[in-house]
Amino acid sequence: MDRIAVLVVDDEESVRTFLSELLGSAGYQVRSAASGAQALEMLSGGSFDAVLLDVVMPEMSGLEVLRRYRGAGGSAPVIVLSALSGADDAVRAMKMGASDYLSKPFGNDELQDVLARALGTRAPERQAVAPPLPPRVVSPVVDPAADARVLISTSPSMRRARALVERIADTDVPVLLLGESGTGKEVIAREIHARSQRRGKPFIKVNCAALPGELLESELFGHERGAFTGATAEKPGKFELADQGTIFLDEIGEMAIRLQAKLLQVLQDEEFFRVGGKKSVRVDSRVVVATNRDLEKEIALGNFREDLYYRLNVVAIRLPPLRERREDVVPLTDHFLKKYGRNFINGVSELPREVLQAFADYDWPGNVRELENMVRRLCVLKDATLVLDELNAAGRSPASAPSLPTAYGGDDGTYGRSHEEPVRSPPSSSVQVLEMPSRGSAQAVVSAAPAPAPVMLEPANSVLPAPRYVNPFDVPQPPPPPAPAGEPSLKDIGKRAAMLAEREAILCMLQRTAWNKRRAATKLRISYKALLYKIKECGIIDPRSSAEL
Repeated sequence: MDRIAVLVVDDEESVRTFLSELLGSAGYQVRSAASGAQALEMLSGGSFDAVLLDVVMPEMSGLEVLRRYRGAGGSAPVIVLSALSGADDAVRAMKMGASDYLSKPFGNDELQDVLARALGTRAPERQAVAPPLPPRVVSPVVDPAADARVLISTSPSMRRARALVERIADTDVPVLLLGESGTGKEVIAREIHARSQRRGKPFIKVNCAALPGELLESELFGHERGAFTGATAEKPGKFELADQGTIFLDEIGEMAIRLQAKLLQVLQDEEFFRVGGKKSVRVDSRVVVATNRDLEKEIALGNFREDLYYRLNVVAIRLPPLRERREDVVPLTDHFLKKYGRNFINGVSELPREVLQAFADYDWPGNVRELENMVRRLCVLKDATLVLDELNAAGRSPASAPSLPTAYGGDDGTYGRSHEEPVRSPPSSSVQVLEMPSRGSAQAVVSAAPAPAPVMLEPANSVLPAPRYVNPFDVPQPPPPPAPAGEPSLKDIGKRAAMLAEREAILCMLQRTAWNKRRAATKLRISYKALLYKIKECGIIDPRSSAEL
């Protein structure tokens, strides 16, 4: 029997290579295209059983590729790949005939499930791509050996959390996981599933912050054929796929109120209607949810249903941040060294004492996820001084280490230097420090030591005034979204006040971090995807985007 042919279309070489190796090891025959034009040429001249299509590409977008392919009579299932910022594009793609979508980043299981749904009975049987795991240990990390997660912790707080997991694993009550981003909530969810009687059944994860409401409803509850434009076939939802197993709803605090009512119905009656469906669907799924928000405050603001909160809050497990369990830093570091060190020829076997001390002293605002990325960077760069400099810079207070944001740093922080660099004072003894202007100001000033009044910075030995520094990240923003028409209720007033306060806080943090959204999300202690959603909801415009227009 011929292998199933899949075309991967993405402008990033690393993504094409990763997907090609992953699908090839799973039994697929994979070819790749680096652009939309190349993809259309390959589709017109060859036969493919499925297409993985990135939405955002230069020159020709994935939507245009999909439109031309369907217009030419192409019928192969097309699965679009989109990030949160492209969620609207994913909706349009579904209406244009895409078979399904995947939100980046996605895991091996999610990719296999989507392909299996698109291909039906033609999908190849899953193959083991790695040897089995050794006996279980404990840690909020992904083990590459079998896409499984283990827990590594010696702290009393995590031991209590583990003991509670063991006590409630065999029950079917809902579980609410609370804690900052990166503390290991998904790890605990998988541990609950692995210790329950449902461990042989599916574990389905859904990130509620990764999709807009209309897509999330279809993702959770499925849809019938013809339910909306582009719904060419019926699609089972995640609840159906998790029947007899466990469904994990991450970032539950981001779910729209309308969908919260439907979720409450599923928890109460164990049945629901697909989008566009007329018959109820019964399911038996254990529900585990997680959030980094304070749901009681969200209830007071009208953003979360009180009845749903009490339905979910049967058993609550609060995971402490890494700064409150510093005894776990060294064991986790050793684990990550073993995990990533073996991926390189000259792997790092141990870290210098000063690095371990710096790790122990650092607060880790990104928690275990940040520690994992830091160790991974060490394994790649093999230069401890770079990591030490980064930790020292991050640990300084604003008073002791004044800084200016770099002009246009990437959101992923991979430009080889921190997005905030210490400002070196001019050689003149009368000058103290160059400071960033406050929001709304268009000048940078230098405060002179003898006089409190600020003066403009001028170049030495020049009679011409220096050009004024204009902060490229402090641009006028459009007004916030208008209030609804009519007489507002108390709940409406509270929601709008909360939105305006969030908008102000997000704007201030984005300007402090030079619009580095990942760093801003870490400092605001929300997920990166949740921040992107809030930026869109509050009508905030990225000055870098406006500068490109």
